[in-house]
Amino acid sequence: MSEPTAARQQHQRLKTSFVVPGDLAMVGLLGPRDELLRLMEARLNSEIHVRGNEITITGGAGDNALAVRLFEELVQLMQSGHNLNADSVGRSLGILQADTEQRPAEVLSLNILSRRGKNIRPKTVNQKRYVDAIDEHTIVFGIGPAGTGKTYLAVAKAVQALQAKQVNRIILTRPAVEAGERLGFLPGTLNDKIDPYLRPLMDALHDMLDPESVPRLLQAGTIEVAPLAYMRGRTLNDAFVILDEAQNTTPEQMKMFLTRLGFGSRIVVTGDITQVDLPNGSKSGLRVVRDILGSVEDISFAYLDAQDVVRHRLVGDIVEAYSKYDDAS
Repeated sequence: MSEPTAARQQHQRLKTSFVVPGDLAMVGLLGPRDELLRLMEARLNSEIHVRGNEITITGGAGDNALAVRLFEELVQLMQSGHNLNADSVGRSLGILQADTEQRPAEVLSLNILSRRGKNIRPKTVNQKRYVDAIDEHTIVFGIGPAGTGKTYLAVAKAVQALQAKQVNRIILTRPAVEAGERLGFLPGTLNDKIDPYLRPLMDALHDMLDPESVPRLLQAGTIEVAPLAYMRGRTLNDAFVILDEAQNTTPEQMKMFLTRLGFGSRIVVTGDITQVDLPNGSKSGLRVVRDILGSVEDISFAYLDAQDVVRHRLVGDIVEAYSKYDDAS
């Protein structure tokens, strides 16, 4: 088919019908007061008309095909028990437009943990790849900017592994860069000293476990939260170990940490190589490790970017703007 002919067909106004299965409530698909329908109309280049459970889509052939695929994915999400909202509709469309091999329904319906009606799931293709890598490899590096879920999803996988009795304990650690790892100079008890550095990990734990169980698990040693300096000289067996903020490790600290790996354990290392806080221009262990271990079997590097930010929409815009600024500098 010649290019002008294909272009003419694309611009012809065609009508395509999509029938929603009768067992699904249309309000779940279209949203209260048609909020989700209006969102889809704003994001798609086709016109959408709804009558009963039949949806008529009018537009170019390619635009209509995209709209049909979106409705197919949203219906499958609903059938898997997912309650649609603006975020899931927007992310489903984004995945389809990115033209990856992943289907939105497969990405957004992968459940890691459920607690009090809240499901923790990957929300982007890269997040699903990251979660899959944790399932398939002994050591995984999750590298990406703030808000991409790299730490939160790692903690969720750790809690899942503990609950499934795949490991006996969870160990969470971070380098206390601001204190130069010299915690003895800080006032207060050990808990007072380490709290500012480990609080984000504790916040994630409280999201995923009953608050009353966290102190009990900490007391029993089933969950350990400690600065990176406290890992030296240990062998960590039957544990799910997470090193957070790994961009603030030196190459020596990174090697020390990775060689703590014991039998029956898994390690996830997370960090943002654009946010190194090491003093005096020290090399980041996270940057160096990619060159050293990139080809080692059973080690995976998962990368996330501004498109994977799952905080407020502006966070993704801010991350992307800074990235463009850094590239231009």
